[in-house]
Amino acid sequence: MVFEDFVIPAVDLKNGRCVQLVQGNPQNEIVSLPDPLHVALSWVEQGARVLHVIDLDGALWGSSANTSIIASIIEECDVDVQVGGGVRTIEHASELLELGAARVIVGTAAFESPQFLDALVHEWGGDSVMVALDARGGKVCTHGWTRCTETRVEEAGLWAQRAGAGSILFTNIDTEGLLRGVSTEPVRRLAGTVSIPVVASGGVSTLDDLMQLNKAGAAAAVVGSALYTGRLSLRGAMAALENQHE
Repeated sequence: MVFEDFVIPAVDLKNGRCVQLVQGNPQNEIVSLPDPLHVALSWVEQGARVLHVIDLDGALWGSSANTSIIASIIEECDVDVQVGGGVRTIEHASELLELGAARVIVGTAAFESPQFLDALVHEWGGDSVMVALDARGGKVCTHGWTRCTETRVEEAGLWAQRAGAGSILFTNIDTEGLLRGVSTEPVRRLAGTVSIPVVASGGVSTLDDLMQLNKAGAAAAVVGSALYTGRLSLRGAMAALENQHE
């Protein structure tokens, strides 16, 4: 699997709005916009070729009223849309893929039931499945970051690869949403352990952060708060990264 661009804008959904949270805390929103479809289209207009859509209600509470918004984003935005957040059944994953999602992101359900991941890969193929590894202190956390395990990220990455997942979303909870920069060593270790693409998330606040993640072996990086607060320009960041590879 090859990601067309290194920078992937995040469109996080909560109660029908596009939000950005600090450390995943639903009570701590630094961005709250009323029209997620408009936001998604604006990122596409600025050059995004992949969108990262997360249903926070599904991730946090296990139920959601955001499906119609997700469907609209997939239908109206002529780019790859990867979707996650509370995807814990084959039926839910299949619904999103049938809507046209490029891939579904699964985390908690994959760890609680390896058979779920096996069945999903078997039914839809590995390229349609991205496994989310959310980590605090190098160890995997589940259930919207509320439960931490003793499993190391690298161990979980190898397990996801053996199960046939096409890519990994690695979120460093220690830096996520803080706009204080990234920690590249965990990304370097994971990318050096697995042979499938690793998409990094958490803490990106500057162009240098993106450059460092790229050098660490990430296939792409999800960017949220830095774009929404104007610290980063999507067009500028994409152009700088393209120039780096020329």
